[in-house]
Amino acid sequence: MFSTLKRVLAVAVTATLALGGAAACSESDDASGDGKKITIGYMAWDEAIAASHLWQHILEEKGYQVELKNLEAGLVYGGLAGGDIDLFLDGWLPQTHASYLEKYGDKLEKLGVWYDDASLSIAVPAYVDGIDSLEDLAAKADTFGGEIIGIEPGAGLTKATQEQVIPGYGLDSAMKLKTSSTPAMLAALDGAIAEKKPIVVTLWHPHWAYAKYELKDLADPKGTLGQAEQINTFARKGFGEDFPEVTSMLKAFKMDGDQLASLEDLMFNTHKGDEKKAVEEWLKANPDYVSSLA
Repeated sequence: MFSTLKRVLAVAVTATLALGGAAACSESDDASGDGKKITIGYMAWDEAIAASHLWQHILEEKGYQVELKNLEAGLVYGGLAGGDIDLFLDGWLPQTHASYLEKYGDKLEKLGVWYDDASLSIAVPAYVDGIDSLEDLAAKADTFGGEIIGIEPGAGLTKATQEQVIPGYGLDSAMKLKTSSTPAMLAALDGAIAEKKPIVVTLWHPHWAYAKYELKDLADPKGTLGQAEQINTFARKGFGEDFPEVTSMLKAFKMDGDQLASLEDLMFNTHKGDEKKAVEEWLKANPDYVSSLA
């Protein structure tokens, strides 16, 4: 009887130890990110693409499984609020994305500002003469075929152009905002510059286009496009509790203009279409960057 009892106790102790070991292993796996999935939503703005692919690489190196979802801004914020998206790295405040924060702000976690000198603009190639301000556009509408070439319909820049710039400068009957996509706008800009043709586009800082082309931002004396803004990282509710290590790193995330410009140049010019290679090359050139996030 005592022998049987000893065997039962031994089995119980062994099972307890095994479960304890498994739990310890599981905790270790969680800490390293092994097998844990994170979804990053992003809109097709170049700094959003660059930052999202940078963080995909950083997190995958730590063992996380990262999925990127390219959506319009409103759908990204809705996904965050609904818990279908974990992270968004391109929240413009206090103006461009104000309406989304009014609608979804209480369902999001704000993790910090990583770029603090962002601004919206309406731009033309530097060779376009006779127009230096948005006040000049109405009289020069025919020069541009009556069109401002825009980006995605749901973008904050599109909303500001439609609701503030066009009525603010009396362009309602003179010019139409042609919405499309960021890549389509950039293709139109590139094509016009190659042929030295006039074109007016919606654009923003930071953007690699200002390094590649000689562009002129049209003055906005009425302030319809707002002042300089900050780019924020947002997460779904509960993300900080679920991913404390990642949250800590994201709170330390910062990029200056030179860092962002060099990453975008690699991604959209040097290694166009190969974001992974661009990120790897950028990190080799900035070997202490990831450790600065710890």
